[in-house]
Amino acid sequence: MRKTRLLTTAFVLSAAMGVADFALAAGESSPPPPEPPKTQTTTPPSGNQKANTKKPKPKNSGSIQEDFLKGYHAAYALIYDKSDYAGGIAALRALGYDDHPDVATLIGYASRKLGRYDDAKYWYDKALAVDPKHATTLSYYGMWYAEQGNLLKAKDYLEKVRSACGLECSPYKQLSAAINGTVTY
Repeated sequence: MRKTRLLTTAFVLSAAMGVADFALAAGESSPPPPEPPKTQTTTPPSGNQKANTKKPKPKNSGSIQEDFLKGYHAAYALIYDKSDYAGGIAALRALGYDDHPDVATLIGYASRKLGRYDDAKYWYDKALAVDPKHATTLSYYGMWYAEQGNLLKAKDYLEKVRSACGLECSPYKQLSAAINGTVTY
């Protein structure tokens, strides 16, 4: 019975996280707080970022969520407002939430902006493993393909984004503009 409740709660939380992703892509909202991190040993293909093997200090859930949100917003600002991609990646990795789809997606985005395409692919795949319909990740992955000259695959991702969030969501509009060459993200 307890396992059923936990699974139901996890499902509801993951569904809620998916809804918040759409607003996040447009820069309108905060990402949902993730579950407390587990020990992680992840290294992207290039090895440019060190593996995160630290266990978080035990804290109450409110403090963990607040710390995550503060750190995430600081990294988000470094990446999107200051174009400090390397600094943003370091700040995101320091959070210890590499398996959170918003974190992995943002690391992938910053890696792509630095021209580290193998790293970006790694992080996009990691985000999609957790949330296969993460609209922002799908959009950025489509842009990854477009930047590599594979417009056919980018258009496949545009369809995946449309399926995930529709024609009017920001991730769809951004990828469509990138494919059409009117804007790059």
